[in-house]
Amino acid sequence: MAFDYYDPEQRRQRRAAKRKEREREQRQLRVRLLLAGVVILVCGGLIFAVSQGWISLGEQEPSSISQTDPSATEGTTAPRQPETVIHIVAAGDVNVTDTTVNAGDAAGDFSHVFLDVLPLLADADLTCVNFEGNLVGPPYGSATFSAPQAMIQALAAAGVDVVQMANSRSITNGISGLATTIQAIRNAGMEAVGAYATPAEFRSSGGYLMRDIQGIRVAIVAFTKGMSGMALPEDNEDCVNVLYTDYDTEYQRIDREGITRLLRNIAQEEPDITIALLHWGSEYNDTISDSQKAIQELMFQEGVDAIIGTHPHYVQQIVYDPEAGTVVAYSLGDLLSDATRAGTEYAVVLDLEITKDNEYDQTRITGCTYTPISIVNDDSGGLRVLRMAEALYAYESRNVDRVSQQTYEDMVYAQQRVRERAEPTNPEDATDGEDETTAPGTTAGSTGTSGNTEGTGTTGDTGGTENTGTTGDTGTAGQPSTG
Repeated sequence: MAFDYYDPEQRRQRRAAKRKEREREQRQLRVRLLLAGVVILVCGGLIFAVSQGWISLGEQEPSSISQTDPSATEGTTAPRQPETVIHIVAAGDVNVTDTTVNAGDAAGDFSHVFLDVLPLLADADLTCVNFEGNLVGPPYGSATFSAPQAMIQALAAAGVDVVQMANSRSITNGISGLATTIQAIRNAGMEAVGAYATPAEFRSSGGYLMRDIQGIRVAIVAFTKGMSGMALPEDNEDCVNVLYTDYDTEYQRIDREGITRLLRNIAQEEPDITIALLHWGSEYNDTISDSQKAIQELMFQEGVDAIIGTHPHYVQQIVYDPEAGTVVAYSLGDLLSDATRAGTEYAVVLDLEITKDNEYDQTRITGCTYTPISIVNDDSGGLRVLRMAEALYAYESRNVDRVSQQTYEDMVYAQQRVRERAEPTNPEDATDGEDETTAPGTTAGSTGTSGNTEGTGTTGDTGGTENTGTTGDTGTAGQPSTG
């Protein structure tokens, strides 16, 4: 279906209208309760006056006053709001590299990096990102995948609530590094999901999060396909939720038993909505593998309402079924990365509208929109994440803080590519391994190289090649991995 994917102002207007409607209903409710209270006080006063003989009822039988008129108490029970609407937002990978670590300002603050997308992240009722790194102290950057605490604090300040830690970097610095990272995330005021400091922590949490948002019970669970070829240490196998039993080698055998058990444990808590954050697929490739489709089918069968993917670093197809109330977003791209490879400089922020019918106690996903974003290298060599529509408008309006002409031209092309990737005219186009090239004569974002291509045989989680072909926009991709 078509998405309203680039107009944040329209989305804000819809939310404001819904808030006003809820406020109107609440005012009506307060008036009804006030009137009901007045009726109760008057009736109580009359009953007391009659019992004291202050008011005579003439020849009416005394017993008649004891008859309770059901209609006299009608409206004293507070009516529930007919609907409750919340929004859950998800953004893609936050990659820890030398370039992203150096994106902080002179004081080491990263707030400016996410400032422009703050309205997208902070305006939601719950916001999730995938943090592909650790928080274990210096040295920082690509060699250790360790980020300064200021980076995670900037995400919290931008409105992030939940951090996916089931990904390629979960145990890069060991189980102790994972534990330190999870604690640092909590210290920043957020919660990690998909990875746990100890097996005991996994057992106590059940391997998922439950959140009550305005009376809507939301379950959030996260899994990863692997951890860069690393295996979980003995007696710590439960510390990361994995999709495959051979997660450290080939990604051929789906862990159906483990996935099903965890999802059925969630179902016992009777959530209104279940969201699965999956680190899956192949890096720098558009192919949706057979095992991904099998995992998707299994999860939908076990009650998952939305699957939100990361890991490929590209925007991939988003499928919203309004009849079933389900969503699968195969990959959102990168929220923050070096953006040196064509196709990785743009991504999307996904917004799920969830509505609960309070009368019938039914909840479903009633809307799915996305906003294109772009990672831009500014004049000082730092990175900023910008909303494309606003950046394009600022350039066309000749605002002072506008992007360069080259970046503007790249964004125009990228905006087109986002729609082509997220909403392919032919769904098969999203699963044929199509690769990315830059627009003729342009670079891949401010930091890219003209002619750079995706799908060029990058290494996967195990160190084996996931993609072996190099093609242009309309070429045939190389052989993808089956995982």
